[in-house]
Amino acid sequence: MAVQRITDAFRRARRAGRPALIAYLTAGYPTLGITQALVEELGARGVDLIELGIPFSDPLADGPTIQRASAEALRRGVTIRAILQMVRRLRRRDAVPLVAMSYANPLYQYGLTAFCRDAVAAGVDGVIVPDLPPEEAGELLRAARPARLATIFLAAPTSPPARLRRIAACSTGFIYCVSLTGVTGARRQLPRDVVTQVRVLKRLARVPVAVGFGVSRPEHVRWLGGVADGVVVGSAIVDAIARACQRLPLMEAGPRPSGQRRDLVARVGAFVRPLVEATRR
Repeated sequence: MAVQRITDAFRRARRAGRPALIAYLTAGYPTLGITQALVEELGARGVDLIELGIPFSDPLADGPTIQRASAEALRRGVTIRAILQMVRRLRRRDAVPLVAMSYANPLYQYGLTAFCRDAVAAGVDGVIVPDLPPEEAGELLRAARPARLATIFLAAPTSPPARLRRIAACSTGFIYCVSLTGVTGARRQLPRDVVTQVRVLKRLARVPVAVGFGVSRPEHVRWLGGVADGVVVGSAIVDAIARACQRLPLMEAGPRPSGQRRDLVARVGAFVRPLVEATRR
């Protein structure tokens, strides 16, 4: 399936007259078991695609929220192999498209060809590498194409027209339109010119365009959904997970009581519900 699952998700959303909602989770935060339960919960709540962040020690594009989550996951020993094993378990009963978000360093250490092969075999549908621009992504593209792993590139507000055309030519699955300069993190307001940016990309692109960075509220989702094919919510969801962890004694080592895990997952699901509803209005 791979890239086809992503294509089908956007197609279903378009037929329903709404944008696709993409949720970001840091894989392994607070535990891999809870990440798996959250993927299942968010898919059941109506999230169309889920982005799984691979923890990295120097996530340059991410703000404090995701940096802290990545550091916690790394402290627990989360690895790419462990994440792919979790994806295999998910694929036994869950069909929601999954996109891996990783920086170049962990993928090169794993081996790009091996990662693309193993990721698709596990059930990953696409990959985002923020610090690997299309001009330097030849090896990734050569590894991903035969495996049918979608390659999703970021288009920044500062990207000149020539760069946007190259991003559009190299992207499969969808294009990730970055709404603002800077790092990830929930914002109260988004720049108005992101609408123009999305329209320019849609004229160039052969695939859907999704907007992320700073999106945190239902009103953001409704506004962006009027022009974009998809909307990405990341740090706001990771913040919701952190708040749930503060309420429950889940961060210590050792097994987690199933009731506490269900409570955490339910709290995060309740946070996501208005975001899903915003795509339907």
